[in-house]
Amino acid sequence: MNQRKATVLRTTKETRIEIALNLDRPSPVKVHTAIAFMDHMLTLLAHHAGMGLTVKASGDTEIDDHHLVEDIGITLGLALAKALASKKGIARYGNFLLPMDEALSYVALDISGRPYLKYDVPFRFQKTGFDLDLLQDFFYALAVNAGMTLHLALKSGRNNHHIAESVFKGFGRALRQAVQKDIRQKGIPSTKGKL
Repeated sequence: MNQRKATVLRTTKETRIEIALNLDRPSPVKVHTAIAFMDHMLTLLAHHAGMGLTVKASGDTEIDDHHLVEDIGITLGLALAKALASKKGIARYGNFLLPMDEALSYVALDISGRPYLKYDVPFRFQKTGFDLDLLQDFFYALAVNAGMTLHLALKSGRNNHHIAESVFKGFGRALRQAVQKDIRQKGIPSTKGKL
């Protein structure tokens, strides 16, 4: 069986991102984005998705983190779409309710070819650190470029770090379900015959 993997390099005047992923092997996972918080979240995502992920990213973080975070989402979405290719034989749908201490997030996704993001993840007031508003931009860019319908909803939570972890881990678990091979699904998982 051929492994479902992809490498994508995206270079702009603001960022340079190289992502390699393998949906069928859980290693290696090496993430270096110049933003420690994103390194942590993407490592969690890869671990819970059961996929190998290498990310090398740099950008104009002296301005702020927006360009780099959004472009990582774009590049990861493109890599997912490339690795899935025709989408033959995949489960297509995934959902997960993930607790992280007091935080609880629900993630549902459909690798449908129809990009959409419903994002209902309110964070508490933030004093310092990573701009948590950028996570919505990251997931929007990922969903659009992967051709994925994605719903993210926070059910409860107090600690911003736990909230973010529950979302990334939940996304990883839902993605793992959606990309898994379904032995009963011989072709495209749609009555239309195309995704």
